[in-house]
Amino acid sequence: MARPIKDTPIIWGKDAQRLTEAMENVIPISREKREKMKKAYEWSKSIATFPMP
Repeated sequence: MARPIKDTPIIWGKDAQRLTEAMENVIPISREKREKMKKAYEWSKSIATFPMP
């Protein structure tokens, strides 16, 4: 039987401020970079010796 998942800890102070700023200032990636990342993922998936989704 699986163990229950623990609650995520709450962050405070500078860590919370840094996370909030990062979430508000998301920089989108270019289409070329997205395609390059997808190609790298597909390559990794093709050589994997364990099941991947």
